[in-house]
Amino acid sequence: MGRHNRDARGSDQRGFDYQISFQPDWLSQVKVTRNLESGRQSTKTLFKNPEKVQEQNPGTKVRTRIVSVEQKLDFEIIVHDPRRVVKRVIIETIIPDMPGDEGAVIFGFDDDLPAGTAADPAS
Repeated sequence: MGRHNRDARGSDQRGFDYQISFQPDWLSQVKVTRNLESGRQSTKTLFKNPEKVQEQNPGTKVRTRIVSVEQKLDFEIIVHDPRRVVKRVIIETIIPDMPGDEGAVIFGFDDDLPAGTAADPAS
């Protein structure tokens, strides 16, 4: 059984604020990719887990929630992964009230925290 979710904050390339609720033994970082006015893309690390290793096994189901009130964005992903094979999840969103490509925001959720001495990856 994993530990309860933790809360963190981050901001993206355009200064939008985000609240992140994350499972501390699964999520290592969240990256956000946005289209720029020039047509290029920019990727920024929105959040990096301060834990360097898993304190315990994260369990078979983990939840991560992203909220940005000013962008009217609120979603949660749930990963059911009993064999611990998922290392990355990518979610593409469209921000309401933002025109065309400016409204496209891509979130990458990475799990690459190494197991600590107390974590049991076989459970």
